[in-house]
Amino acid sequence: MYQILFRVPYFNIPVYGYGVMMVIGFFAAMWLAQFLAVRSKINPEIFGNAALIALVTGVLGARLSHVLENINVYTDPSRPAWSNFMDAINIRSGGLTYYGGFLLAFPSLILYGWWKKVSLRTGMDIVGPCLMVGLAFGRIGCFLNGCCYGAECKVAWAVQFPYGSDAYVEQFDQNALAQPIARQLVPDFIERPVKNAAGSVTTEKVANPLALYMDSHGLTSLQEPLPSGATSVLNFRYLKSREQAIADGQGTLVSQEKANAVHPAQLYSTVTAFLIAAFLLAYFTMPHIPGHVFAAMMMIEGLFRYILEMLRVEPAVMGRGTGILSGLPPQSYSMVVSVVLIIGGVVLWFAFSRFAARRGERRGLEVVPA
Repeated sequence: MYQILFRVPYFNIPVYGYGVMMVIGFFAAMWLAQFLAVRSKINPEIFGNAALIALVTGVLGARLSHVLENINVYTDPSRPAWSNFMDAINIRSGGLTYYGGFLLAFPSLILYGWWKKVSLRTGMDIVGPCLMVGLAFGRIGCFLNGCCYGAECKVAWAVQFPYGSDAYVEQFDQNALAQPIARQLVPDFIERPVKNAAGSVTTEKVANPLALYMDSHGLTSLQEPLPSGATSVLNFRYLKSREQAIADGQGTLVSQEKANAVHPAQLYSTVTAFLIAAFLLAYFTMPHIPGHVFAAMMMIEGLFRYILEMLRVEPAVMGRGTGILSGLPPQSYSMVVSVVLIIGGVVLWFAFSRFAARRGERRGLEVVPA
């Protein structure tokens, strides 16, 4: 996990690994789109502009989807509304849902292609593998950032994210962290927001509930899981931030703290995205019905994403007593969208097949009607 790859000399401006991977993925996808456009005898500049449209709408949709999926985090009543809002729009911290970006960028690109009079099906075939290349680099960024991690596991290639990472915070708050936490990492006092008589938000210093719990029980370190009645003190805000602990001379303690081992789900997604992109590129060079490359991308990516979601811990939006179809096993938001993606790919595959049959066409191969 390398959230900050380096800092710009003299200006001390942080350069985030997540952002760097997004930029690399964007330019790699744009270059591939222009290359395939030239091969298809289409003006490559159209796809250069389309890439910029996809970048803006994709990031907007991906962030909006992530915020809606974790709306409780960004509507925390204990924090000022402005702080919640700034966290919601702060993409440097990670948190971009691929499907949300796809669902907003895709119709935007269709409208742009229609305006530029580009063949819809050929344009979709060009975009298909480019989406997978962009996703592959984006997931590397997720790994560097520490978001989108997998479920706990004991496999040899499992990873442990550091103190203060998303995995560490979630496991601590859920009373599941295996590693003891030293008392030195628990401040005696914390600041909490309060509203004054005028309605504005200020802060006040109060005793730290976690520090009081540990001191009252004579604990020099905290070992989870705690009794159910004591879980109210489990909030990562009751621990020192990484920066505060290092400033207090506890850098060694911080470096020893690790989250429980989890699946590197981000890297699984990177590998599968590159493999899907390679398959789609090979298929693109073969005689095929226009539109089938994109339809294949939807079906294959939807299937692999659904399988990968089984290795993650995401809240269920339906199934097992939750929402509609409550009799099904728990289904996360991404699982539901994956199923929709697969169905959409199947529908497009047969729709494009019928359309091509009527016109007697196949890309790169003349089809003679029977």
